[in-house]
Amino acid sequence: MSLITKHGRPAILAMPFDARLLAHGIHRVLALHLCEGQPMTLAQGARLAGLSLEDFMELLGQSDIAAVSYPPEDLEDEIEAAS
Repeated sequence: MSLITKHGRPAILAMPFDARLLAHGIHRVLALHLCEGQPMTLAQGARLAGLSLEDFMELLGQSDIAAVSYPPEDLEDEIEAAS
């Protein structure tokens, strides 16, 4: 296991990727990171995390990660279309 620091503070923890790590939640953490960076859809993230879409969206909220991210101009168009 390796700990990488930045200005004396822990920044990255590297550890062997094994069955124990997977069994204790790496799927959920990995899904959160991939959805936050948006290379993965909500449905893909939920599947990877082993959760229903609703439960995964709740997990995103608990982790302060937006489940939906609209650029302001797209959001305005959506609001106008809904009116």
